Amino acid sequence: MKFNKPQYKKMDIEQLVILSQENDYKAIEELVKREQKNIFATFSYLHLKTDNVYDLTQEALLHMTKGIHNLKNPKTFKSWLNQIIMHLFYDDLRKIARKPTVISLDNDSDNEENHVTNPQNYIPDKKCKPMEKCLSNELDKMIKTEMRALPEHFRVAIVLRELQGLTYDEIAHITNTNVGTVKSRISRARNRLQDKLKNYI
Repeated sequence: MKFNKPQYKKMDIEQLVILSQENDYKAIEELVKREQKNIFATFSYLHLKTDNVYDLTQEALLHMTKGIHNLKNPKTFKSWLNQIIMHLFYDDLRKIARKPTVISLDNDSDNEENHVTNPQNYIPDKKCKPMEKCLSNELDKMIKTEMRALPEHFRVAIVLRELQGLTYDEIAHITNTNVGTVKSRISRARNRLQDKLKNYI
């Protein structure tokens, strides 16, 4: 059966996954369109090096499209995709750890630090209208900054829970921990974020 583009847009994720596994390229295209922003957002909250986020997003999408046939249960797509994301994230961290730190003599150390951990986070967008949108964008940037400042295991747990909407069981499986540990990490992460953001929220 052939579908037109509007029909693909109305399908839920499970339907798209099933059709993608049947080599329906329009379904794969729709799946990529839906997930790319979500994947990018996840990496941008997890990773301290913003330059790596674009490459990791493309790599995750490639793994998703190539490996979709290996997914046995389409209902577990979200958890399966997050396993891909976390695998790429940790793999990239290991690569970074193996590389020697290189500091350019042409840049200030402060500028370099801001580029990595805090890219233009406090520069307001003068074109932003109305004012409510400006404030919302600034708050989003502030939240992202504080989430990136969390210890890695807290950051991973709360991103998977709050951004990806995974269950505690799914997070425990992905992070190779138990549910109690996941709940504790998320609770402590929330408390830290509330404390850091209490002057802004």
